[in-house]
Amino acid sequence: MSRVILVGGNGFIGKYCANILQKKGRDVIILGRTKNPNYIPTGCKYIACDYSDVCSLKKILTKGCDIIDFAYATIPKTSFDNPVYDLISNLPASVGLFHAALEYDVNRLVIISSGGTVYGNSVYAPINEMHPNAPISPYGLTKLTIDLYAQMFHKNFGLPVVIARPANAYGDEQRGGTGQGFIATAIQTIIAGKEINVFGRTGSIRDYIHVEDVAAGINAIYESGINGNIYNIGTGVGTSTLDILNLIQPLAQKNGIEVKTKFLEASKFDVDINILDSSKLMNVSSWTPYIKISDGVARTWYHNYSTVG
Repeated sequence: MSRVILVGGNGFIGKYCANILQKKGRDVIILGRTKNPNYIPTGCKYIACDYSDVCSLKKILTKGCDIIDFAYATIPKTSFDNPVYDLISNLPASVGLFHAALEYDVNRLVIISSGGTVYGNSVYAPINEMHPNAPISPYGLTKLTIDLYAQMFHKNFGLPVVIARPANAYGDEQRGGTGQGFIATAIQTIIAGKEINVFGRTGSIRDYIHVEDVAAGINAIYESGINGNIYNIGTGVGTSTLDILNLIQPLAQKNGIEVKTKFLEASKFDVDINILDSSKLMNVSSWTPYIKISDGVARTWYHNYSTVG
């Protein structure tokens, strides 16, 4: 049974990946900073660990294990507040992980990057992996730098690394109000009877992909990705902020809740359009996204509404 260590794997996407891996018979170990996590997937082992400390990390790694690295200490919104913190809290930990992975002769290392921030403003859409990289946030710059370090370690030292770039993940258990996850934030804000801000005429256009499809895509990259390569994980379909609110509105109306909106000037800190082309991943695996945005939004709505109720 192959051992897979999920660094920072107790978050939103990591839990779904852990379930997939465990069901496939993997020995799954989740590393997280929380001493008492709220939820550990069935059959998985959890270890509280400061994975930015290489010495602590090395006590857990085993020769020939696999690693999927979800760990990241900041979010796009907060990266503007302190760009230096964004850099120093993420880059050294990642480079330390790369060194440790070489020392322990890991079989496969998957880096969870960002398809929503590293490319910047779209030159064309959907965006494939050959699109120019021009991040407009410190978060995106640091993510891209980690990707480049990973590829350098692969080229110069043979690190068996692949890079996953997911689009905008959403789903039932995502926490709103964290600066990430517009759909969860919008639903929870609407249920609370508050206004939703729409920046620009229709808001930004994003490639929203359900977390189950993201987790399946990461597993496909883990199993079938070619070392040194980057793979997008997206639907190839763009959906605006206003489109999402239009999907939520009939769901809210059924429960007697009004969708309140406030239109503001477009944000200069957000790209207008981000849609990913995932054909490269589809060409090396059987993966394809299968949850439609309308179905996924409905599921997320009912999960949040039932939780509040």
